This record gives sequence, C-alpha cells and structure tokens, in this order.
Amino acid sequence: MAQRYFGTDGIRGEVGQAPMTPDFALKLGWAAGRVLARRRGERGVPDTARERPQVLIGKDTRLSGYMFESALEAGFAAAGVDVLLVGPMPTPAVAYLARTFRAAAGVVISASHNPYHDNGVKFFSHFGQKLDDALEAEIEAQLDRPLECVASDQLGRARRVESAPGRYVEFCKSTARFENGGLSGFKIVLDCAHGATYHVAPDVFRELGASVEVIGDRPDGLNINRDVGSTHPRGLVEAVRAGGADVGIALDGDGDRCIMVDHEGSIVDGDQILYVIANARRAGGDLAGPVVGTLMSNLGLELAFRKDGVDFERAKVGDRYVFERLKARGGIVGGESSGHVLCLDRATTGDGIVTALQVLAAMVASGQSLERLIAPVDKCPQTLINVRIGRGTADTVMADPRVDASIRDVEHTLGEAGRVLLRPSGTEPLLRVMVEGLDGLAVEECANRLADTVRQVVGHGA
Repeated sequence: MAQRYFGTDGIRGEVGQAPMTPDFALKLGWAAGRVLARRRGERGVPDTARERPQVLIGKDTRLSGYMFESALEAGFAAAGVDVLLVGPMPTPAVAYLARTFRAAAGVVISASHNPYHDNGVKFFSHFGQKLDDALEAEIEAQLDRPLECVASDQLGRARRVESAPGRYVEFCKSTARFENGGLSGFKIVLDCAHGATYHVAPDVFRELGASVEVIGDRPDGLNINRDVGSTHPRGLVEAVRAGGADVGIALDGDGDRCIMVDHEGSIVDGDQILYVIANARRAGGDLAGPVVGTLMSNLGLELAFRKDGVDFERAKVGDRYVFERLKARGGIVGGESSGHVLCLDRATTGDGIVTALQVLAAMVASGQSLERLIAPVDKCPQTLINVRIGRGTADTVMADPRVDASIRDVEHTLGEAGRVLLRPSGTEPLLRVMVEGLDGLAVEECANRLADTVRQVVGHGA
C-alpha cells in the first residue's frame, strides 16, 4: 500500500502547508511515540520512569525548526516518551547519537538540500538506520487514531544534551585512518551550506591538522543552501582557486551529502567520490561485496569499475535503496551522484563529513591529488532536467502516451550507446528527466526534447 506521508527521505513539504504544519508535527510525535513504546513493550522492556523509551531530536538551521522541534517534543511527551534535544546537528550525527544513547529512535527536522521554506521530519531506528516501510506504515496508521494523552504522572520529559557536538566530532575523526601527521600540510576550503554542520565540520578537519578556510558558516534561519553547499558549489570553486587550496569540500544543509573540488577547481561529484573510496578499499584489501550505485550513476563509473574488476550494481534512486542492496549483497560502499555516499564499514548512514575524510585518507595514503585519483572515471555526457509538476501527478504524467512516444523517439536517436530515465523526485514535486550517451550535443538535445514534452503534458493539466 502506498504511504500517504513518508517519501524516500521521511516526510517533507513547504512549511505551513500540509503535512508540514505544527499540528501535524505534534500528532506525528505522538503517533511515533505510541508505536515506539508499543514495540518496546513487545520486546519485554519495562516502562518505568528510568527505562521508558526516549527519542533524540536534532534539526538543521531553518527558522521553522524551532516550531517543529517544540511540536514534536509535545507529541512525544503526550505519548509518554522522553526526549533528548541536541539542537542543530547533522542528520548523520543524530543517527550516530541515537545508537550511543540507546534511544528508541533518532528524529531529524530537516529538508536536506531544499530551500529554507521547506522542512521535513525523518526517523532513524535505535540501530542508526532509516526506518523500514513496515514501521513507517504503522506510524501512519496510528496517525488516523484520536490523540490520547497518557496520565500526568507518565508524561515524557525533555532535556538538552550539551555534549552532542563534541561526541560527534570525535566519532567523525575516528572513521579516518591516517598515518602520523593526519592532515598536516593540507589546505582545505570547507562549505557548510549555512546548515547543520557549521559548528562541527570545521573542528573535525582542524583537529586532524588541516588548515581550513570556511564559507557558508553563518546561518540566519533563512539562508540554508542559498547559493552555497553541495547543490551550489561555484563559490567553493572560486575559493579553492583563489586560495590555492588542495581540495574543497561542499556539504549540504543537513550534512549527509558531500561534493568536492580538486586543486584545479574542477567539481568532483558523488560518482567520482564513490570510485575513489571503493578503489582505496580495494587497494587495502577491505572491499567487500559489490559497489552499489543507482540508476542515475554515470555510465563512465560503471566502465571504470569494470576495467578494475570491481563488481558494480545499480539500485533505485534513493540512499535507502542503496543501503538495502548493500545489506542484501554484503557490500560496504555505495552511493549516489548527488554526493550521498554510504560507507557501512564506518557509519550506518550517509555522512558528508565521513565521506570527505575517506577521500582525504585515500589522498594521503596514495600521495596523489584528487585530480589523479578520479582520472580513471571518464564520465559520459549526461543531462538532467528537473520539470516541476503538481503534487501526486507523477504517475499520470509518466503514463501519458505523448511522454511514452517521446521516450521511444529519444531511445531510437541514441541507439544502444545511450540511456533514458524519467523518475519522480522523492522529496520535491519534480519529475527528473535524465539522458546519457556518448555524444554530448545529442544527449542535450534529446533531454530538452523529452523535457519539453513533459512540460506540455503538465501544462495541459495532467
């Protein structure tokens, strides 16, 4: 059964519009609290004042985070669940801290790389992993029931965890295996996207010995991801070139993505980062299972792995699907072109800081620049166009005969040396049109042709 609220990355939408309203957030906290408490009871854990369930709540730097934090806290308290508040913290930090505090769940208030006027809520299990579909469905079912508050003496309590940033910084540092000297001598430009990493990421790299110039570290509640971060790396490119840095690192608003820039100022995307990390694991004899990309991963990445004798598989777009394929196949490294990379031998979820550290460790170990490490990946021309659609109309648009005919026409033009992918975004009301092939001009022309057809269908009220 299709879920009404949960998408591929939790619940997300425009602030003030359903479902991202304070009353819904309160009900969501209560519903999740009831489900978590019930499951805890099924495991035989006593519901005493000392041992009743607790959840950990973090957020990014959006102004609306205060409102949703308060609403969720109230909902959990009404369900008899204690709350640990960590304030602005990266998404992967909440996943890590949920495990270390033995919380029933970690909750993140964030819309990741979206602009400030969007927000969302995503959950992590007590293992630090995203909830499975069955548990999300159970929470949605609970949302249909009337809110019933527990007795006054059973209400949940809340407290702030002041040690959270320091704990997470130490965890990140522990994931990188450097020889003596760490990152001493490295000059790094770090873009924190005015987001959740602004107060922790600089400490990680500085404490490992790097010289760090930081941009995008002045959040005001409204500027998250605005012309900065992994979705807007041009400012980072300019800073790397101007400062003569060895490498640039761009994180997104909630810190689970990483895009890099080499010393020449060239952008290094998630596919190339994935290649560097997997190749380093292979060189060290630590690579297990296949490397997992997605349907959006560039064909050049697949060909580079094939040349190296590394098994490569594709999952559906979305880090949760990459995670599922890795777990099913015994793999440890996978990711998306967007920079959402999983290193399951280091962390339970995508972590931009941890990802960057793995690349830096590969540079140190090999003595090579980032430009040299990514050289084997000869990327094929790929054009991605986002077409805005009405919410809930993706299936109708993709099933339209005009769209189907346009796809077949593009496939005929490209022949066997190309790929076409049309898919709805899991986080925004967009239809993503991707065309890939060997001829860059043909790829761009075909992508625009297909996107124009989609816009025509959308414009006619599909």
